Amino acid sequence: MSPILCQDTRRASHWSDAADQVELTYDGRFLRRKVLTTTAGLSFLVDLPQTTSLDHGDAFLLADGRLVEVVAADEDLLKVIGPDLPRIAWHIGNRHTPCQIEADHLVIQRDHVIAKMLEQNGAQTREITAPFRPEGGAYGHGRTHGHDHSHVHEHSHAHAG
Repeated sequence: MSPILCQDTRRASHWSDAADQVELTYDGRFLRRKVLTTTAGLSFLVDLPQTTSLDHGDAFLLADGRLVEVVAADEDLLKVIGPDLPRIAWHIGNRHTPCQIEADHLVIQRDHVIAKMLEQNGAQTREITAPFRPEGGAYGHGRTHGHDHSHVHEHSHAHAG
């Protein structure tokens, strides 16, 4: 039996009454085409027109009209604390690392290189397991990584002499 088709999504504030849930990690919530299985065991094929970043509370709209809520799954993270969280957050952002910002701490995905850099800048890190819900992009939704600093240009800088 083929999985049910899903070709659309709904943002968290634009739906109600989900029929089921699907738990996805932060990386798993960035997709275009993939077969997913709900907590109740229903399989469905996500086939979106473009790669989409989904947040906890968004939903997949199935072809039969049912909604499947996206739930942020537990994953391996680092809790970051320190005396100067804004400066620590700047160092995290400068490396285009997704970051969840709380009142008294920051949360990032586990990365021993970033952890060492943060500790060298006065932060303390502790391994935790929890859902990861980082800040969205510059416009409040989407991914913050993948920014290119290579400055490759499509045109020549040669000058006629």
